[in-house]
Amino acid sequence: MTTTPPDHRPTAPVLVTGATGTVGRHVVDLLRRRGVPVRAFVRDRRRAVAVLGTDVDLAVGDLGDRASLDAAVSGTRQVFLACVNDPRQVAWETAAIDAAVDAGVRRVVKLSARGARTASPVAFGDAHGRVEEHLRGRGIAHVVLRPGFYLTNLLGAADAVRQGILPLPAGAARIAVIDPRDVAEVAVAVLAGADHDGRTYELTGPAAVTGDDVARELTALLGRRVDYVPVTDEVATAGLLAAGVPAWSARGTVAVFGELRRGAQSEASDVVRVVTGREPRSLADFLADHVAAFRTGDDALATTAGR
Repeated sequence: MTTTPPDHRPTAPVLVTGATGTVGRHVVDLLRRRGVPVRAFVRDRRRAVAVLGTDVDLAVGDLGDRASLDAAVSGTRQVFLACVNDPRQVAWETAAIDAAVDAGVRRVVKLSARGARTASPVAFGDAHGRVEEHLRGRGIAHVVLRPGFYLTNLLGAADAVRQGILPLPAGAARIAVIDPRDVAEVAVAVLAGADHDGRTYELTGPAAVTGDDVARELTALLGRRVDYVPVTDEVATAGLLAAGVPAWSARGTVAVFGELRRGAQSEASDVVRVVTGREPRSLADFLADHVAAFRTGDDALATTAGR
């Protein structure tokens, strides 16, 4: 008779932090589709219900509140650890790891980033690097996922694309972008599988692309010209600040692009295919799925007229 490993007992939910975030929301959805019990750790119950639905087990709390962390991890066997970029990220994530260890959690799957390392010139990368060090030091089974540049970041340029330009401080960088849905699929494969403990996975899409490549794809998809416009770090920072992005985050975002221009994410990996058994989504796939975000009213009229 085959015994189900403790990791996969249906009575032990997977705790997902950052459950309404770019990757976390897809992790919750995919686990539920597999019939895996999920507990979503969220700060805002109303927003969580709007994003995840009414039938998800919610643990309301904050990564900065140890009591709420202890309550959330109680009875779980695995934790998917994701956190928004924030100056308090290291304290928050290390607290979550400590709570998981103290509760006897079997495994932590940590969402990190390509280039993560302590003393990284990118604040985000330094934070992830320090959390990874803490995770390794606690002796708990773990897997680290390091995705590259998210394709969803392009949605932040949607207003400009509607004006016919794609302004980014990327220069001529080739970037192995990835769809967050593929990151989630790897995470769920790891959470539901075996033989991943101790591994660090570098996650990318199928190919590295440039700003010009993105503009060409948008031009073909929308049926009107979109030009890639490389901008300076100063212009990019000013634009982010004007959009209400906090100064710390704006500086970090622009620093990421500096690393990209130096070739930090120019190589694609095959990890998504190896772990999930299917090819990752391409740039064209992503843009086709999100075309509505880039269309103007005239685009919609032209599409209707052409039917």
